[in-house]
Amino acid sequence: MSIDDRLEKIEGMLAVLVERQQVREWYSVEEFARIVERSEFTCREWCRHGRIRAEKKESGRGAYASWAISHGELLRYQREGLQPLSNTF
Repeated sequence: MSIDDRLEKIEGMLAVLVERQQVREWYSVEEFARIVERSEFTCREWCRHGRIRAEKKESGRGAYASWAISHGELLRYQREGLQPLSNTF
């Protein structure tokens, strides 16, 4: 393996690490699920049931708006866990 190949490999790994550590203001359910190591379905259900504080975005898949989760909520979840289940059902 040449030095150029090794440098490309190192730069690629560095880009992945920077992307993982990048602090964002809002996360999609997919990004949130990857960070907290849960399935996207589970995280969407948490949003739907109010276990995670999330907001609906204008855009989404078809007629359905997608969820957006703030960085503050991610930090709160990592410190405290899920919100109690609400009795709205």
